[in-house]
Amino acid sequence: MSRSVPAATAALRVLRYLSRRPVPTPAARIADDLGLPRSSTYHLLTAMADQAFVTHYPDERTWGVGVAAWEVGQGYSIQEPLARLARTPLATLVDTVGQSAHLAVLHGAEVLYIIEERGVGKPPLVSDTGVRLPAHLTASGRAILAALPPAQLRAIFPGSAPLVLRTESGPRTRAALGRILVQTRQRGWATEDGEVTPGYTSVAMSIQARALTASIAVTWAVTDDVEVDVVLEELRRTTRLITARLGRRELP
Repeated sequence: MSRSVPAATAALRVLRYLSRRPVPTPAARIADDLGLPRSSTYHLLTAMADQAFVTHYPDERTWGVGVAAWEVGQGYSIQEPLARLARTPLATLVDTVGQSAHLAVLHGAEVLYIIEERGVGKPPLVSDTGVRLPAHLTASGRAILAALPPAQLRAIFPGSAPLVLRTESGPRTRAALGRILVQTRQRGWATEDGEVTPGYTSVAMSIQARALTASIAVTWAVTDDVEVDVVLEELRRTTRLITARLGRRELP
């Protein structure tokens, strides 16, 4: 690939091109229409197919949009209305409890933070917008995982390799995580204490809506004087409000 057309830029151009085509397209046509070298285009398409962003139809010698690209589009179509509908309730929650809060969605074995509302005078947190963290370590992730069926949990955490840690604490095995999720279901809310950032604790509740795996969490320093029962009540009110808003909107 020439220096003037970096591979990442070329891949995005190919995706946009294929998404606008009514039928799968030969590689030579893709290269010619986009002004890309044919040999580089074949290599690029092969790499994209390995990641399922494009699909090769060998009988027709054509290429089309792959399932991974569809998943990205689906993720955006859900997350964008979620962020829009949740922003005001999240800001109200922060104003009420005086601590920082964030909205996260599940992405594989990680949570992706799509909104962070920082409390007045509170320091920035690692869970900033756009950050991904291991779901099993965060209160946000545990709240979501606890609401999933066992088969989906097994798919997210296959095998027996040790779970990653950020600090000295946290579940190292799937069995340990399972016990945490049982406790989370029984309580109706998730927690973590120093497992993401030493000196900080979080509580979270899931947002229950069709085709959606998301949660709201509140985080504070352990040195802060926090009435946890008040935080939980406001968190419960906020998740119910967002769930009701989502229920009035038809998600994909």
